[in-house]
Amino acid sequence: MNPDLLRGNLDLILLTILEHTPLYGFAIIQEARARTEGYFQFKEGSLYPALHRLEQDGLLAAQLGEVGRNGKPRKYYAITDAGRQTLTAKRAEFASFTGAVGQLGRS
Repeated sequence: MNPDLLRGNLDLILLTILEHTPLYGFAIIQEARARTEGYFQFKEGSLYPALHRLEQDGLLAAQLGEVGRNGKPRKYYAITDAGRQTLTAKRAEFASFTGAVGQLGRS
């Protein structure tokens, strides 16, 4: 997979994964991998900065939850109302983009 494609769509991907249920970082990685049959394999170094940025932008809210194996509480991320609005807009933008790319192939 081209990393530029991932970077350009990371917010859309993360908001989609968190649309229905809050998850913590490693669970997000697992969920992305499972839903895409291994296509998306996030690295912690790119995932956590993106989650923190989305939280700072008010698109995600974080809450401490169960204690992990390391003895620290896990930080669960949930989509906010602003995040849902952004997700709707990003889905429409992505559909327009992929539709336009598809039209390029028509002769």
